[in-house]
Amino acid sequence: MICLVLAILAHAFQTALTGIHERTFIAIKPDGVQRRLVGEIIRRFEQKGFKLIGMKLMQASEDLLRDHYFDLKDRPFYNRLVKDMASSPLVAMVWQGLNVVKTARNMLGETDPAHSAPGTIRGDFCIEVSRNVIHGSDSVESAIREVSLWFHSDELVCWDDCAETWLYE
Repeated sequence: MICLVLAILAHAFQTALTGIHERTFIAIKPDGVQRRLVGEIIRRFEQKGFKLIGMKLMQASEDLLRDHYFDLKDRPFYNRLVKDMASSPLVAMVWQGLNVVKTARNMLGETDPAHSAPGTIRGDFCIEVSRNVIHGSDSVESAIREVSLWFHSDELVCWDDCAETWLYE
């Protein structure tokens, strides 16, 4: 019940959940879905110890994607990015855990796969920057905005994770 109240307050007032309740938005892009990498990517986040609290397979509208990528609107690749992201289904997810935003970014690797280390998602599965398989929030503030853009509070499931005592002191 406390988790549900915290989720509603965070969503309503756009405040960050901190500590083990920190959240991030992760999207497996259309190229990752088409290449059947969804299970492998989810496996990596689960094995790390993060808790999945929201997930949906969806066809994102161009309007939603324009809102999501508003900070890139002046870049020459913006229109192509929006069209590519709207071209096929994607998997939108919310993950929760201690330092999940920073850790997830490290797990993803660099935006340009050529600079991504082996062992990262992009380092292992990507070759070209325009087909880099996955998106992850780049800050706690971005995570709050992106989670609220892609999910309604009733789509996030707070649940007791029995492994939590084995992950956190």
